[in-house]
Amino acid sequence: MKVKYNIATLSAWPLMVNKRRVSKAMANSAKMNKPDVKLVLLGDMNVGKTSLLHRYMERKFQETVSTVGGAFFLKQWGPYNISIWDTAGREQFHGLGSMYCRGAAAIILTYDVTSWQSLVDLEERFLLLTDTANDDCLYVIVGNKADLTDPAALEEGPAGAGAEPGPGGAEPGRGGAEPGELRPIAAVPSGHKQVQREDAMALYGRVLRYKQQDEASSQPADRMCFETSAKTGYNVDLLFETLFSMALPSILRKRSENSAHTVDLEECRNSKRSRRGCCS
Repeated sequence: MKVKYNIATLSAWPLMVNKRRVSKAMANSAKMNKPDVKLVLLGDMNVGKTSLLHRYMERKFQETVSTVGGAFFLKQWGPYNISIWDTAGREQFHGLGSMYCRGAAAIILTYDVTSWQSLVDLEERFLLLTDTANDDCLYVIVGNKADLTDPAALEEGPAGAGAEPGPGGAEPGRGGAEPGELRPIAAVPSGHKQVQREDAMALYGRVLRYKQQDEASSQPADRMCFETSAKTGYNVDLLFETLFSMALPSILRKRSENSAHTVDLEECRNSKRSRRGCCS
């Protein structure tokens, strides 16, 4: 199950409300499964955040325009519901990032492997936005557009790699191709790699120190740094499925907290009837 919502900035024009549509929207939202945890993608514009999300959720690559404000998908992962937020990287929407990060269980810090500045911006511009995330939030450093620099990333995964095993299932494929989908002709990478994986791992260590998380008890850097290609699907499934598995303790904890605050109205009615009967 996947549900996509787009959030756009409001204009100065008067807001016209259609009551019938609002009522219908409220009814639909009541039926929607409540997310168990929240994941957020952060990074500069044009690093491919939206394309990564489309590759994982829609099983395809599409050229996208810059995200305005933000958008999210609701992902059903086994018995759990995970909201994945895509944020705008443009400067004018920068202030919205901290709002989207509020209560996040995991944050994907995304850069472009062919742009050193996109890695620098993660530390200088976007790390501050994560102050509203959960104290035990997971941080993943992801270098996208690996197909421009790595020959291995030019090949799509095996047919059927789009399958979604969910928790406890088989390890997902490295690609994201649909069964029977044609493979691209082998080519030579066309870009110059400016960010090495060691640079991303060093940033991960600085993120942990900034968040005052104990490096010894945190996930090791080599498990939290990925290089992906939204275009070919390289490592995209691996990224999201690994992160979901790591976030499972947060999912279970939140479900436990929600169930503890749930009131059974029918049980309350029956209790009132029994008390009334005793007093009569």
